Amino acid sequence: MKKVLILGANGQIARIVEKRLLNEYDDVDLTLYLRNSSRVKDIVDLDTERVHVIDADIHDQEALNAAISGQDIVFISNVDHDSDNALTQGVIDAMKKAGVSRVIAANVLGIYDEVPGEFGRWNTQMLTRDGLKRALRSDQILEESGLDYTTLRLPWLNDRDEIDYVITHKGEEYVGVSGSRQSMADVVVKIVSNPDYLSRESIGIANSSTQGSDRPVY
Repeated sequence: MKKVLILGANGQIARIVEKRLLNEYDDVDLTLYLRNSSRVKDIVDLDTERVHVIDADIHDQEALNAAISGQDIVFISNVDHDSDNALTQGVIDAMKKAGVSRVIAANVLGIYDEVPGEFGRWNTQMLTRDGLKRALRSDQILEESGLDYTTLRLPWLNDRDEIDYVITHKGEEYVGVSGSRQSMADVVVKIVSNPDYLSRESIGIANSSTQGSDRPVY
């Protein structure tokens, strides 16, 4: 069994990932980490044998250490907004202690000034330069950690049912301004299925048809 830990397991993208992994793969064992485990009862009910729940705060280092031990892949579905990037650093420390290397981390677009035009200006204004600085540092910490990481620089999200996206890489101009949560989850599921996919990369993901829009496309 491939053991996958999902931090922030009640997030909207996380829940899509969880359902898809349980429905599409019979060799994946999930550990859902969140505050208030009752929020994922419906996920647990999908497969009580393959779903395990840890009710704890992501900044509880002792609980995090215990949760990561024995896992194969860690998905950080929370974007790290901590002023000192304690969230990212705590996960890295726990992974190194446990000898776990594969991590997928949610982040935001714009941290490398890769979003052009009016939308890029608006995005910086909305996320704030301080917020983007913290997000950038999270990505840098992962890159420097020696772990087998993938950072997902997410666009402005919508709840469309479509799976339609283009991937851009660090150093490339970001294509698109918005994308569906289904699309973001699809990338995570593909990485879980093939951990070599997008290994040691910071990627942008968005629907290319939204390129050129000045505001998010919902």
